[in-house]
Amino acid sequence: MRVQVGTIHRIVRVFSPFAWAIEVNRRYLIVSLVIAIFCVTSCTTVSPHEFSAPTAKWQTKTGQLMYRNPKTTVIGDALVRFSKTGDFELTLSKGPGITLLSLRQDATFAKITGAFARRGWSGPVAQAPPQLRGWLALRDQFLHAPDQKTLRYVSGNESFLFRF
Repeated sequence: MRVQVGTIHRIVRVFSPFAWAIEVNRRYLIVSLVIAIFCVTSCTTVSPHEFSAPTAKWQTKTGQLMYRNPKTTVIGDALVRFSKTGDFELTLSKGPGITLLSLRQDATFAKITGAFARRGWSGPVAQAPPQLRGWLALRDQFLHAPDQKTLRYVSGNESFLFRF
């Protein structure tokens, strides 16, 4: 395949301003690239905490949860799992495949995700935002009364009613 000389000159003429701009502004381009990479990768937060995986020794309960606060009432399917060592999981869903809230918690750390949790949160339980403290107190309720068919808990203006 033969390329005509005029074609090569036209290509060089089109790209030479870019080559000159890159050569002159190389430092700025490198700094900009580093900043862009840092910004993109720092948006992802990875929790260093690892929760225990559920085992056959964990107690599992399925039923309904009615959650109320002054503005909202939600009734959904609840799956609760907890261990004797204090590990706890709660999944609140509305029908198959629609998870409203997923909570994983141990004695010191918690992670809450799902549509009902808005942006979600994870961190030490002692540093939890006030709007999540009722949800995080459920762990202790289940650990203290593991065999109840009905569990009612009130925290401030929130109420939780589980029926299994």
